[in-house]
Amino acid sequence: MSKLKIATIGGASSYTPEIIEGFIKRYDKLPIDELWLVDIEPSKERLDIVTNLSRRMVEKAGLADRFKIFSTLNRREAIEGASFVTTQLRVGLLEARIRDERIPLSYGMIGQETNGAGGFAKALRTIPVVLDICKDIEELSPNAWLINFTNPTGILTEALLKYAPKVKTIGLCNVPINMKKSVAEILGTTDDDISFIAGGLNHFLWGREVIYKGKNVTQEALEKILDGAEKGPANINTEIEWVREQVLDTKMIPCPYHRYYYITDEMLREELAEIRDGKGTRGEQVKAIENRLFEIYKNPNLNEKPEELNNRGGKYYSDSACELISSLYNNSGTEMIVSTKNNGTIDCLSNDSAVEITVNVYKDELKHIKQEPYPIEVRGLLQLMKNFEELTVEAAVHGDYGKALQALTINPLVVSGRVAKTILDEILEKNKEYLPQFFKK
Repeated sequence: MSKLKIATIGGASSYTPEIIEGFIKRYDKLPIDELWLVDIEPSKERLDIVTNLSRRMVEKAGLADRFKIFSTLNRREAIEGASFVTTQLRVGLLEARIRDERIPLSYGMIGQETNGAGGFAKALRTIPVVLDICKDIEELSPNAWLINFTNPTGILTEALLKYAPKVKTIGLCNVPINMKKSVAEILGTTDDDISFIAGGLNHFLWGREVIYKGKNVTQEALEKILDGAEKGPANINTEIEWVREQVLDTKMIPCPYHRYYYITDEMLREELAEIRDGKGTRGEQVKAIENRLFEIYKNPNLNEKPEELNNRGGKYYSDSACELISSLYNNSGTEMIVSTKNNGTIDCLSNDSAVEITVNVYKDELKHIKQEPYPIEVRGLLQLMKNFEELTVEAAVHGDYGKALQALTINPLVVSGRVAKTILDEILEKNKEYLPQFFKK
């Protein structure tokens, strides 16, 4: 490539300093010429703050004459000629996330950003926007890779595989990254020294095999996790204990988000208690964290990623995005866990569906690592969640009320029947400005 250009859609995100740090760390093998940070008018002030901090970080690294950072509100300008496009956007900003959490909780259901009715609402808003970005990629940079870490990553990957098949898409999430790092720490080693074979759906996957020094140590890691050694992302309370017998019976390592499905009652009680005690929803807590972060970012003497960013909840995801891009660029074959097309890896799901699995990343392909058939203990729930994802995609793309109602009805975290209809109607009404496909005459 004569010039390596990367466009980041959602460049005003508080996570951007981490992705800058990751690119700086890998500059010798990933020589970026241009990084374009893109956002929308309501986020312009934050975009300017993040851009200035990013430039100071690049200058501190001695790369300012080679690694140029641009900011723009013109998405097409950023995408044109890019080798990679990354997405880290939030349609409706944090106010929409807070509504996504508050609405289900008002009906006595889990209120969470990517799970249950909240994740469903976010998907409805986000799928049309990301598909529109894909139209620009097809026109302006048809050979570019789209690296999506916008939530809900798995549902978005499902939509892109079906409705934007010409765009080379990979979904990325920090949850499996945290799982691998946690397991490595439990075993007294680093994540570079273990192979972590995982599979399932985004925020709904299991660690199937842990290989350390040529030995399968999955059971040892699982026992230690159940004994309290687990460390998860900042937005999940991993001190809420698993039902030991249930998890042991699967013989697989659950992701932290499985708590919402395996011990729903306890997770709901915690969410309601945080509201009662004045802490608010996670979105409200994040809003306060972000306000503090951007005050820190304004400091003209700050030229590195601040430690406070680790409180935001998405630790490691940006750094892993840099590693994914580097592996694609350099044909490295790095082992990573990503959302991509199944192609037979998970036996109980269709070949063309989106799954989150361990792969080796090469320049022109993701080489899937073979997995054993999925056991009966998880197969049915996995298929149900995939069915929910597929229905959500159809609802979002076509503005199909019936498909939306079916999706909510089968989701394990939503009370079905008339309550599902009531909550759907409120989601649509409160998100009306973002969901024109549901309000066509």
